[in-house]
Amino acid sequence: MAKLDFISGIHNATKRNYVQRVVEFDKAECAAVSKKFGQEYFDGDRKYGYGGFRYDGRWKSFAEKLIAHYRLKPGMRVLDIGCAKGFVLHELKQLIPELEVAGLDISEYAIANGMESVKPFLRVGNAMALPYPDQHFDLVLCVNTLHNLYLPGLFQALREIQRVGRGGKFIVMDSYRNEREKVNLMYWQLTCECFFTPTEWEWIFQQTGYTGDWDFVCFE
Repeated sequence: MAKLDFISGIHNATKRNYVQRVVEFDKAECAAVSKKFGQEYFDGDRKYGYGGFRYDGRWKSFAEKLIAHYRLKPGMRVLDIGCAKGFVLHELKQLIPELEVAGLDISEYAIANGMESVKPFLRVGNAMALPYPDQHFDLVLCVNTLHNLYLPGLFQALREIQRVGRGGKFIVMDSYRNEREKVNLMYWQLTCECFFTPTEWEWIFQQTGYTGDWDFVCFE
């Protein structure tokens, strides 16, 4: 159980205008649209989320780190909770074609528009009730998803991750270490229902029995 710096390179590669999101737009209206996790969030205007994002290969280095750290091999099973269109699973399958992958996301739009290379392995579902047997996966991922749950749902999702994973587990959440990062996070986020300091997150892991690894996204 450890903090792994696997996400900072991807996060820091994107430039963000924090003030613009609360000055030029109706932030409350934008957040209400974003939380539907539909077309506007994934492929609409930037004020609603990704901003018409088209995949550019940015998750390849992340997949390589996962493979090296968790010693993934052909035949192993990997679950990505909050998989969106399946970018991470796509990269994992490109690197290890014989890997067994599964992706789960609450968004019907994301699953319907998933990457063709992994679309057969994606399904609509909820992190709080994972439709998989106990100890089924060698690696369970959950990147930038858990902070979209209210606290009771967050606790349940962490317990579910612990239940279905028999090997490695790696999750990523929004966090803040000082007042500047807290303000930036509140300005930028659209879908967060809970966000905590690293110490608070680690306390939550202890309360739920989560024994996997983690990383944080901080808005500097």
